Amino acid sequence: MKTTTQSIEQVSINTVRVLAADAVQKANSGHPGLPMGAAPMGHILWSEAMNYNPKNPDWPNRDRFILSAGHGCMLQYCYLYLMGYELSMNDLKQFRQLDSQTPGHPEYGLSKGIEITTGPLGQGFANGVGFAIGQYHLAARYNKPDFPIFDYKIYAICSDGDMMEGITSEAASLAAHLQLGNLIYFYDDNHISIEGSTDLTFTEDVAQRFLAYGWHVQVVPDGNDLEALSIAVKAAQAETKRPSLIKVRTHIGFGSPNKEDTADAHGSPLGPDEVKLVKKNFGFDPEKSFVVPDEVLDYYRKIGKERAKKEDEWNDLYKAYQAKYPDLAKEYELTSNGQLPEGWEQKIPVFPASDEKMATRKASGKVLNAIADSLPHLIGGSADLSPSTDTDLKNYKSFSPDNHEGRIFHFGIREHAMGAVLNGLAVTKGIIPYGATFLVFSDYMRPPIRLAAIMKIRPVFIFTHDSIGLGEDGTTHQPIEQLMALRAMPNVVVIRPADANETAQAWRVAIQHPGGPVVIVLTRQGLPVIDQEKYTKATELEKGAYILSDSEKEPDLILVGTGSEVSLLLQAQVQLKKESIAARVVSMPSFELFDRQSAAYQEKVFPKALRKRLAVEAGAEMGWYKYITDEGDILGMTTFGESAPAEDLFKKFGFTVENIVKRAKALIG
Repeated sequence: MKTTTQSIEQVSINTVRVLAADAVQKANSGHPGLPMGAAPMGHILWSEAMNYNPKNPDWPNRDRFILSAGHGCMLQYCYLYLMGYELSMNDLKQFRQLDSQTPGHPEYGLSKGIEITTGPLGQGFANGVGFAIGQYHLAARYNKPDFPIFDYKIYAICSDGDMMEGITSEAASLAAHLQLGNLIYFYDDNHISIEGSTDLTFTEDVAQRFLAYGWHVQVVPDGNDLEALSIAVKAAQAETKRPSLIKVRTHIGFGSPNKEDTADAHGSPLGPDEVKLVKKNFGFDPEKSFVVPDEVLDYYRKIGKERAKKEDEWNDLYKAYQAKYPDLAKEYELTSNGQLPEGWEQKIPVFPASDEKMATRKASGKVLNAIADSLPHLIGGSADLSPSTDTDLKNYKSFSPDNHEGRIFHFGIREHAMGAVLNGLAVTKGIIPYGATFLVFSDYMRPPIRLAAIMKIRPVFIFTHDSIGLGEDGTTHQPIEQLMALRAMPNVVVIRPADANETAQAWRVAIQHPGGPVVIVLTRQGLPVIDQEKYTKATELEKGAYILSDSEKEPDLILVGTGSEVSLLLQAQVQLKKESIAARVVSMPSFELFDRQSAAYQEKVFPKALRKRLAVEAGAEMGWYKYITDEGDILGMTTFGESAPAEDLFKKFGFTVENIVKRAKALIG
């Protein structure tokens, strides 16, 4: 009997459903319900909507797909395998197993075709906004008449859980304001979360909510209606001024006789007996597992090969573009390969000691503006705090619905979404993004910072107002534990520079740093510029810690600190010398960079035999114990701050030259 087009589509969709149930059952862990309910959406996306090349998943003009509901990742893994990506049937069988290519949530850099790491709900939704901004920005910079080099779209599947998370509201509001018409999101409206029906907690009208934001909204009442899904996607593709949400009513665990539309299909395997019933329901042999009919594999692989032709067409276009616009093509190729323009670092300013006191946030702004012309792919902004964080690029305009070439971003008071948007930008080749807010508000951004560290991508996070030196805003705004909390994250480089020149070098390290986010932590209050003719040059910052000023004789102790406290250590060193106490001063702007240095260098800075060490930092103490030995001491913060001028607070909490001298003398007896 000849198979009709409709029946091969249905058999193919049901194959995905059964594969997902099998993989979750074999792992005895996972979420079978979403893939079973959303398989028709996946089919429309991979067979009709998206442009991609399974053999070259990094093709620059591919459409991006984000599974924001990352718990349903078997949906994505199945389609990557079926379409011909570098994912095998054995990989599906190894779902959620050690060292597999198919972890429990999609992971960027692990499996080809995974655009970004999702897991915490709402992150993928907001990441897509970053992808969309990146596409518009690249198009504005590089596209020319008759050369639409970058015209891709961003697709996502989101869940009820995504819609509940606050980050989604932040990101949706921003996307509508920026008129990101290249966003097309499916909302998998299956009415089920882990605790049961979403009616327990979630009864809002999501469609009306997104209309209020300014999105283009469509509703598909039946998630199995392929024609309706196809029509909705085409309408969304035609909408260029508004992001699109397609609300699709689906049934979690579709095809499971006893668990469809129940929470049991959400976070647990269906069970061996129920999986057999699912297979019977869809016409599969209940005694066989991981079966893909030959006609299904042939059908999907042909579609994958057909989609790959889109890249062939693009390659021809790009060759003509290279010939007509060689400088732009060269620039994009350089930046997208992670290289930096030759000589850019020569633009980094050097600040003389004769300068007046300067807050490191102000120094950072001067550095940013000095290097901006040489780094055309450096773009960013702040969460409504640019006058305070000093992050505007003075010679450039803002990114807006009318100016996608703008390099200044206004994220609004949306710190959580800002972090996730930066991650979406950071995985867009050809862009180095940065974002800024107060250090205390880094708490709002911990999930995206953590995900950036997991993905080993390099957004630059600028956090100002870094201590009790914030002053009069008081306890609620003075960061105490945040600095150490950021240092606790693996694969994050945290830099707290001591003055303007260390700040300049922090930017050099951040721009050149591969494989993870960089956090630059800056002061509100003015700091003296350390004399680089008298003391060690700030270029040593790249080593994380360095001997800023050594004693003339064998030191009796080491004074070590970061940020605004380092200048106090230099003054204390002078005072101690008058009392015949020899102190070495170590500036330690980055624990992480120092820990990467050789054992010989670490011994040079902190000799094992020199165990009297005083660490001084206006933040939580706990991380310092690694460096001060059991004979050392810490001058830090063990309480929250208070509301008062910075000078009064530093005096109250003991961050004075006099107290440092006193603590040093007590340390050496």
